[in-house]
Amino acid sequence: MKKTIGEVPGLGVILVGERKDSLTYVRNKITACEEAGIKFKLTEFSDTCTEDEVCDAIMRFNADPSFHGILVQLPLPQHLNEEKILNVVKLEKDVDGFHPVNMGNLAMRGREPLFVPCTPKGCVELLIRYGVEIMGKKAVVIGRSNIVGLPASLLLQRHHATVTIVTALTPNPEEITRDADILMSGVGVPNFVRGSWVKPGAVVVDVGTYPIEDKSCEQGYRLIGDVCYEEASRVASLITPVPGGVGPMTVAMLLYNTLESATRKYNFV
Repeated sequence: MKKTIGEVPGLGVILVGERKDSLTYVRNKITACEEAGIKFKLTEFSDTCTEDEVCDAIMRFNADPSFHGILVQLPLPQHLNEEKILNVVKLEKDVDGFHPVNMGNLAMRGREPLFVPCTPKGCVELLIRYGVEIMGKKAVVIGRSNIVGLPASLLLQRHHATVTIVTALTPNPEEITRDADILMSGVGVPNFVRGSWVKPGAVVVDVGTYPIEDKSCEQGYRLIGDVCYEEASRVASLITPVPGGVGPMTVAMLLYNTLESATRKYNFV
C-alpha cells in the first residue's frame, strides 16, 4: 500500500488507567503495529479522567483521515459509561467491532458487519487454521460479555455450530461443558474451568487472562487463564495456552481489521 499509493493504515488507541493486563495488551499492539508498518498513536488518561476527555480524544481520531481504526482499551474504570464512549467511535473506524450496528449485523442472517470483534474472530480463525471442524459441533461459550462471550457465540453460530452459553447463573455448568466439542471461556476467573469440566478430546479455547504476582517475572506478574491448563491439557485434544494463545490472535485480527479499513477508504485492491 505504501509503495503503491503512498499511504499506510493508521490505528489510534485510547488507554485509561494502569491495569496490568491492559498495559500488556497495548504494549503488544504497539510492537505488532511497528513490525507491520502500521501508524500507531496512543492517547493515555489517568483512571480519574472524565467521559468528556475520552470522547474528545475519540472525536479527534474520528476527524483525522490518517487514522483508519480506533480502539478504546477495555475495560474502562467503573465511573465511565462504556456504552456512551464506544458509541462515539465512527462506524467505519470501529476496528474492535463493538459499535451497535456492527454487533447487530453480526447477529442477523444475511447481514455482514464492517468489522468482527477481534478476540472472537481470532478464536474462530485459530479453530479454522488448526483444522477443527465447527459445523454441526456442540460449542459451549462460558461468559456473555460484549467483548468476548456474546460475539463469540454469534460467530460460532455463523459457522453452523450448536451453541450454548454458560453464565454466572447457570446451575451445574460443568455438566454442560462436559458435553462440548468446542469449549471457549472468557470470564477472567483464574483456573475456573477444571479438567473434570472438559469432554475427552474436546478443543479448549482459553480467552481469560488474570495477572498474578510473580517476582521472578520482569513485570512482577504473570498471566494465567480461565482454564486450569495442567488439568485440562490431559483431557483436551487441543488447548490454547495463556499467555501466547488467543492474545496474539487478537492483535493479529486488530491489524487485519485496521488494514481492511484503510483498504476500504482508499479503494485499494
